[in-house]
Amino acid sequence: MIRTEKRARRKQLETIEVTEITTLEQYRILAHSGQVIDASTSGILIQVDRKNIVPIALRQTLSLQHLIGQQVVMYLPQMSLDLDGTITRADHVGKGLFSIGLEFSKEVPLYWRECLIELLPSPGEV
Repeated sequence: MIRTEKRARRKQLETIEVTEITTLEQYRILAHSGQVIDASTSGILIQVDRKNIVPIALRQTLSLQHLIGQQVVMYLPQMSLDLDGTITRADHVGKGLFSIGLEFSKEVPLYWRECLIELLPSPGEV
């Protein structure tokens, strides 16, 4: 995929939980929970523990690469907010942890994404 925009500045965050990471293609839950570890106006990076992955076949592998390109939706309980987007990367980072990059949907206006990033707590704010 060719990107025409510059890489957006990332924001380090206080731990923010996401729940019910669900694929829209087959409408199945991929993971019960994860943590947003950083964010930008273009997307978020989520860390998911293997034990929170729902499909057994995915739990037993070290690669989630086949998820790239899938549209997903998730819930942020601390903000009472649903987010959706497309998985752009899915890496095993070791010790049963996966890093999943999500690009926000193009339909989400830039001003809304900027407001969301501003509202997400930085380390030590909570």
